[in-house]
Amino acid sequence: MMNSAAMYPPLFAPAANIPGYGDYNVSGGYLPPPMPTEPIAPQPGSIPSDWSIPALTEDEARHAFKDFVSSHCCYSSSPADDGVITAMEPHNTYRYRLETFTEARSTDWAHKPYEGEVADHNPQQAPQPWTVHATPPNLFTDHTQEIRLPFTSIVKDCHTCVATGKEQCDACKGSGHKSCSVCNGSGKNTDGDCTNCSARGKVKCSDCKGEGMKDCKTCKGTRRLLAYIQLKVEWKNHVEDYTGDQNPVLKSDKLRSANGKELYKNNQFLLYPLIGFPNPAMAQASERLIKDHQSKFSQTSRILQQRQTVELIPITKVVYAWKGKSHFYVVYGNNNKVSDDDYPATCCCTIL
Repeated sequence: MMNSAAMYPPLFAPAANIPGYGDYNVSGGYLPPPMPTEPIAPQPGSIPSDWSIPALTEDEARHAFKDFVSSHCCYSSSPADDGVITAMEPHNTYRYRLETFTEARSTDWAHKPYEGEVADHNPQQAPQPWTVHATPPNLFTDHTQEIRLPFTSIVKDCHTCVATGKEQCDACKGSGHKSCSVCNGSGKNTDGDCTNCSARGKVKCSDCKGEGMKDCKTCKGTRRLLAYIQLKVEWKNHVEDYTGDQNPVLKSDKLRSANGKELYKNNQFLLYPLIGFPNPAMAQASERLIKDHQSKFSQTSRILQQRQTVELIPITKVVYAWKGKSHFYVVYGNNNKVSDDDYPATCCCTIL
């Protein structure tokens, strides 16, 4: 066989020698997907007409407050037990979530230790990246698959060890020995000469058995590599949420983590924005995000499916009277969490 080191550069083969990749930069990043033969327009989904929001009852608010207080060792239960609810103000909001599931493809040169495989580089044209079959995962699931492109593999000398199969031992820097750990390289200890190193201050390197060289990590000592064009297929679910303006009674960090109740879900190849939604800002966010996703991700990937979800985040400000003063707490989320940053009956306690 002809010396591959003379044919190809040290690290990888030139694309000009791979039929079908002559004018193609193999390491050129993500590859734009082929355009569909006919553009596919999104279709409007069925939007429910009833967006009614169930109100929180006083019993539910009181029970949530008692659970909240009992989880804090320094909170007295008196406000929760004796406080009288005087008002309940709804501050409910919605969370819109858009998911765009894409498939992206890129190529790069890869190599592995040569183990006698047949190099299939020949005059037959290698398949283009978007024509190679790849099995996708479940929808809206991230996954990566690497595929060796047929008719692109060659055998070449290892560029790391220059086809010697050996490289310098990292542990001893090629010397074949290391400092004695018993005497710290002095050759002496409290009893006189160090017996571990025979008073030499150094011992044979156990990593390379005193040779100063080890098998090359790149070729595993085989001296040669199988180099090929590797196709990387990446499926990714791009998720973006919108919860609107700052809620007047709930901090933004708690609003973002709030457990919502799903009211609407729709998935299609390409989505149509919300129509008839009672909150104009939410409908506008839907239109903006869908347009942005379809424009941005179609440049470097293939959009396989989109999904939009609307969740209700119940938020109720509960005003109560205790010891002649008015206080409030906030019950939020589908699981009735409580937020109260100014609880009126706390004490100092020490955990032993």
